[in-house]
Amino acid sequence: MKYLHLVWAALSRRKVRTGLTLLSILVAFLLFGLLESVNSVFGEAGHTVGSAHRLITVARTGLFSPMPVSLKAQIRTVPGVEAVTGYTFFGGTYQNPKQVIGSMFAVGHNFFDLYPEFKIAPAALQKFDTTQTGAIVGAALAKRYHWKIGDQIPIKAMIYPRKGGSYTWTFDLVGIYHARSPFQEQDFLLRMRYFNEAAAFGNNRVGLFVEKIADPQQAGRVAAAIDALSANSGHETKTQSDSAFAVDFLSQFVDIGLIMHAIMGAVFFTLMLLTGNTMAQAVRERTPELAVLKTLGFSNGAVLSLVLGESVVLVLAGGALGLAAAALAVHVLQGQVGSSLPMMPVGGAIWLRGAILMVLIGMLVGALPARRGMRLRIVDAFGGR
Repeated sequence: MKYLHLVWAALSRRKVRTGLTLLSILVAFLLFGLLESVNSVFGEAGHTVGSAHRLITVARTGLFSPMPVSLKAQIRTVPGVEAVTGYTFFGGTYQNPKQVIGSMFAVGHNFFDLYPEFKIAPAALQKFDTTQTGAIVGAALAKRYHWKIGDQIPIKAMIYPRKGGSYTWTFDLVGIYHARSPFQEQDFLLRMRYFNEAAAFGNNRVGLFVEKIADPQQAGRVAAAIDALSANSGHETKTQSDSAFAVDFLSQFVDIGLIMHAIMGAVFFTLMLLTGNTMAQAVRERTPELAVLKTLGFSNGAVLSLVLGESVVLVLAGGALGLAAAALAVHVLQGQVGSSLPMMPVGGAIWLRGAILMVLIGMLVGALPARRGMRLRIVDAFGGR
């Protein structure tokens, strides 16, 4: 640290070149922060979603193909099934088209019995059961839009109009649930009974059934028995474990993940070439200065540390600015489009990975110039060789 003033003096020698290099590093780590924010959503989902005691039943033809509500009673009779509920994707926007409520569902009255990890006050559940236009939302979603219990929330439906043709639905917020992570607190839940009574179409159809089973070891047998109920019908089903359903749902993003990592690889490869060239040129220009330092008693190790420190400080400064810009961008974007944007805040884990990456890049791009400075002979430097 005692040579930090020498590092800053070296970096400020060519202000324009240093500024442009900082800008390049900033942009690279801004992109890194944004992509890691998206990637964290799916990593969080993989760790928080799933229960060994839950099965998920969807139409074999696709996730959003509706199934008859009458199937619920048949599923309940399958040995090993303790409870079953259904829900249907609703979807809507709040206040303006940019504020999409992506996780909005019409749910059965016993939805929270099958999702005990969602914590909600019993009084709120009772209110939800008796309020025709009642709604329950996750704590993270309520915080984003500053909702509180008792608010009336107007939602413009994306798919289902009300009888009479209006797409505007008004819900009374009766409860706010809490979960293990903000990712799970994004749902907006309305009553299935109200949906069936008020919707112009889609009534008495269910998009997805959730079953609670007594013994996870019998999940395969129970799933096969559920699917046998609708075999050779016009609404054949596919039943799988909760965790397997989450994996299948997220697998559609695997190619996007590969593309993101490929983009980041190309960006950082280019960044290393650019920063490495900057450092090599800076060391060549300062060859006489390094010779003077050695003449004054600086050891080879000290010169090596100075050049490496210059490289690491340069990358750390640009990277920190880039991650700060990414954190601000995520905050602004989520405020604009809400839960429809699959991004997590740029938190400590992303900052830690970013800091490690900054140090590694700084060490790599500074290694060759630092080695050249360390092996510099005083006589050759002053002789122009």
